[in-house]
Amino acid sequence: MTNIIETTATISEAPAIENGAVLFVPLNKLKKSPKNARKTPHSDAHIEALAASIAAKGMLQNLVVEPETDADGQPTGCYCVIIGEGRRLAQMLRVKRKQIKKTEAIRVVLDTENDAAEISLDENVTREAMHPADQFERFRELAENRGWGAEDIAARFGVTAHVVRQRMRLGAVSPKLMQVYRDGGLTLEQLMAFAIVDDPARQEQVYENLSWNKDPSTIRRDLTRMHIAATDRRAIFVGAEVYSEAGGVILRDLFTEDRGGFYEDAGLLDRLVIKKLDGIAESVKAEEGWKWASVHIDYPHGNGLRRTYPHSVALSEEDEAAYAAAQTEYNALTEQYDSVEELPDDVDQRFGELEAEIERIDALRHAYDADEIARGGVFVILSHDGEARIERGFIRAEDEQPEAKDDTNGEGGGVIDGVRVNGDGEIIEEVDREEDGNPVSTRETEEEDAGDVGKPQSDGLIRDLTSHRTLGLRLALGEQPDMALIAVTHALVAQTFYRGTDATCLEIRPTSSYLASHADGIEDTAAGKALADRHAGWAADMPRDVADLWGFVAGLDHASVMALFAHCASLTVNAVKQPWEKKPHAHATAEKLATAVALDMTAHWTPTVRAYLGRVTKAHILAAVREAIGDAAAERIAGLKKTEMAEAAEQLLAGTGWLPAALRTVRPTWLDDRQEADALQIAAE
Repeated sequence: MTNIIETTATISEAPAIENGAVLFVPLNKLKKSPKNARKTPHSDAHIEALAASIAAKGMLQNLVVEPETDADGQPTGCYCVIIGEGRRLAQMLRVKRKQIKKTEAIRVVLDTENDAAEISLDENVTREAMHPADQFERFRELAENRGWGAEDIAARFGVTAHVVRQRMRLGAVSPKLMQVYRDGGLTLEQLMAFAIVDDPARQEQVYENLSWNKDPSTIRRDLTRMHIAATDRRAIFVGAEVYSEAGGVILRDLFTEDRGGFYEDAGLLDRLVIKKLDGIAESVKAEEGWKWASVHIDYPHGNGLRRTYPHSVALSEEDEAAYAAAQTEYNALTEQYDSVEELPDDVDQRFGELEAEIERIDALRHAYDADEIARGGVFVILSHDGEARIERGFIRAEDEQPEAKDDTNGEGGGVIDGVRVNGDGEIIEEVDREEDGNPVSTRETEEEDAGDVGKPQSDGLIRDLTSHRTLGLRLALGEQPDMALIAVTHALVAQTFYRGTDATCLEIRPTSSYLASHADGIEDTAAGKALADRHAGWAADMPRDVADLWGFVAGLDHASVMALFAHCASLTVNAVKQPWEKKPHAHATAEKLATAVALDMTAHWTPTVRAYLGRVTKAHILAAVREAIGDAAAERIAGLKKTEMAEAAEQLLAGTGWLPAALRTVRPTWLDDRQEADALQIAAE
């Protein structure tokens, strides 16, 4: 029978105690044994877990001790802990937190026969931790059977609530997959990937369909293929709170940075997006007076609608005065505080108010015609960054103003089904057809000698005469480059800004591919917005009637004509490479054009996770880092998972100017010559 002795006295005062006796020793009489085999100290997290466990459930295991002796071999009254140093430290932590006193009686077992160093080693060697799968399932059972929450369980085991949730989530993985994990067929990281969803059937389906690639990122991607990432523009626009209130479920990955999780119901999310866009559209329509407003998640390319733009308008005397006053005050404040490093709060606030007022009045300098607003409409679209984007000024075909009937020979009317009609559609005469298909008036053949100068000339004659005139124009225009530039610019402008009209006699047909159909969100980039602003700026200057366009273009100075010509020409550039297109010469020309204009894509594109790094292999990511920074940087991230590697590479490549091969431009020689000339001039000065 084991002896149980409670002692608070020193060994010299206590009766002799035999080996194996259970003692209750004051905590402050227990010390770490110098013979303890564990030299690496216990982690703080382990001591924390032991303290929480002891507080909740008491000491489940006894400490094993031996009496401490001094240099002469005499007992000191203290005991050295051979087995259970971690539990001793946990109790000391509880003393520090004032949960127990330092004299708390601790149950120990006395060992005076075994070698202390050996049994300390034995304690740490001859044991086997339970399989993690068993731990995961037990944590889940605690929650289900006891009704404990993550915080309750965390307090009893000395871990964080997040760790408890992780283990509970793992414990809920399909039993079939849990057994595969026990048998070594899945790694812990792969099991964590499966735990992203709570549907065991879905987990098993993805597992069975996995190919050779069982990377955790692949598993997560397949499991969330039908879900929407929280970083998606739709999720950003609606927001987690609104989506959840509507009954939507957000899946959270407890093991990786999921950036807000995954929205499970894509249909619900789309409906919420449309609902919110509808509200904005109705507000814009009511406030601005447009005839219609249409909402779309994506921009409706190929809508076929003519678009109008705001035109310059004169400010009212009141607005002119307000603008002048705001600008004067702004300039005075700028001069007064020009040398101040930090503005006073009231002055900083006033600067903001003045800037807002100046911007408000500037916006009034351009406006749509009231008639265009009454007939036109707006598209309210979800932009790439999760904001509502409003595109104004579209005119539907049924709302177009009727145009004057075509006057084929200067007098209106024409030939329809063998009869000539006037401009009002009234029949003038029957006509026959020449052998070449040209209409000939029967009256013309009968009365050709009548000498009526007011009678229309035949279509065949008109075609003959205008052919000669066209030849003359071609010859003359080819001898006048300046006028040719105006004519080509007019042709491009007429078709770029006045859709649906035939206002040019030059058979030049510019086409412009919608780049957004190839690269999602490209219209919302800085470059896309700059191009749209440039286009809107020219559109605002265009005359309302295309009939006045020639005078507008011809009246521009040479620099403005060149700028307008360049803008219209730029919209026709298409250097997009499609896998089914075979245009080697066109792509080669695009490379030469890029060199000629010294295109520097570092000003318009950066290698982010979304734009590039998350869409290429790990080998490509490492190659980019190695090329931009060096081998050492690439080696530092080589062991990371794909997602973490891409995010780390984004940080490393920021500001380096690195570009993938498809975006690089051969440096033009003229640029080197210019820099060399500038350097020589500076040296000479």
